[in-house]
Amino acid sequence: MKLPLRGIIPPVITPLLDNNTLDVKGLENLVEHLIAGGVHGLFILGTTGEAPSLTYDLRKEFIKRTCELTNKRIPVMVGITDTSFEGSLEIAEYSQKVGADAVVVAPPFYMPISQSELVVYLKNLIPKSPLPLLLYNMPSHTKLHMKIETVKIGQQLGAIGIKDSSGDMFYQTNLIEEFKKTPEFAIITGTELFIPETILQGGHGAIAGGANIYPKLFVELYEASLAHDFERIAVLRELNIQLYNTIYAVSNNSSKYIRGLKAVLATMGICNDYAALPLSKYDGEDKRKIEQYVAYFKNILS
Repeated sequence: MKLPLRGIIPPVITPLLDNNTLDVKGLENLVEHLIAGGVHGLFILGTTGEAPSLTYDLRKEFIKRTCELTNKRIPVMVGITDTSFEGSLEIAEYSQKVGADAVVVAPPFYMPISQSELVVYLKNLIPKSPLPLLLYNMPSHTKLHMKIETVKIGQQLGAIGIKDSSGDMFYQTNLIEEFKKTPEFAIITGTELFIPETILQGGHGAIAGGANIYPKLFVELYEASLAHDFERIAVLRELNIQLYNTIYAVSNNSSKYIRGLKAVLATMGICNDYAALPLSKYDGEDKRKIEQYVAYFKNILS
């Protein structure tokens, strides 16, 4: 795996048949869909992958099958965020065993912690990780917004970059400026709408959920940003905004983003749309809206 990490890396949804059963054929279809779309890597078992809702056995099956299906064509990164320190290490060690390329970790959730406690956590975790480690700033889910000083300590300990899903452009811009003299440390945005600004300011890529469904759209947006093709950026950004106003906005529930992605993939015939408890898949009028949006985007993206 070349450093720094670059490009469009989808946070892959976890295809499921039920709460304990992986949709194996759906996963194969999804991996091929993403690679054919030109993505630069895969990130599994993140927020979009519903990782905290899955058993360790199911997570391990997902990791193993994804690595086998990808077969080193592109890097596979595995989320190891957990309430348990030993649980994170267990998944990291298993990921290394079956051929993953890196792991990704956010602050442990549920128990509120301070910046100093996170530093102690990273000082214990990063040296023990059997794979390169990417930091993950996700304050909406972990109750902690990583300070840049904390990220610097993580980098000094060996972290290879950070995915920033804070949605705070000022913070992300400061991250890019802070690490410009550390060229192998990647700044990866987790906010799709920030892709052009991230690349134009010197960042490295995006872990973009929408790339699950329309990978070519996001790869083209990344490439247009690299080329400073502002006319093309404007067209592609407008399509991205339409995703927010349609597929990502079918219901008022906070889970609408994950449910929307899964519903689109099911409508496309790629994989099952079952969502792990406590989430649930769309049905009725919501499902019909998704089908209409898929037909719309098929027409304008063809």
